[in-house]
Amino acid sequence: MRAQQYIESDSHQEIASLLIPIVDKLLLMPNVTVAEIVPVAQILPVANSPEWLLGDFPWRERNIPLMSYELLNGHAKPTINSRSRIAVLNTSGKDEDLGFIAILTQGLPRLARVTPDEIAETKDAPHDTYDDMAVSWSGELAAIPSIVRMEQAYLKARHNF
Repeated sequence: MRAQQYIESDSHQEIASLLIPIVDKLLLMPNVTVAEIVPVAQILPVANSPEWLLGDFPWRERNIPLMSYELLNGHAKPTINSRSRIAVLNTSGKDEDLGFIAILTQGLPRLARVTPDEIAETKDAPHDTYDDMAVSWSGELAAIPSIVRMEQAYLKARHNF
């Protein structure tokens, strides 16, 4: 079997992903969405920013907007504790100046090898504004976040600060 046929065959579809813990929820994202998971360090405040923008996070010689997924969705502000990490996420590339955004996590992500027969949309699960979909993967409930909507929220808000 040639490589392209192997990749496209239904029996071998698998997406390397991460289960990222936030407050009261797991986010499921393909590995290619996550640029890096880093420890929480200095967070620089951003004047006149919305509450969900926790500040800018210095990463690889640039400042990345650090967002609270919980606050974006109207939930309580998460706390930063010893298990917290920052997930740096790749953006869509629609804005050349915004290559990355980041979210605060509540622990270390876990690797998830997602196959079509292990994942299903759960229409009766709670669905937040910045969720693309609620899913069940290997018996665990998770949300697939909308990175594009998060990016758009930041770009819209950025005009006010």
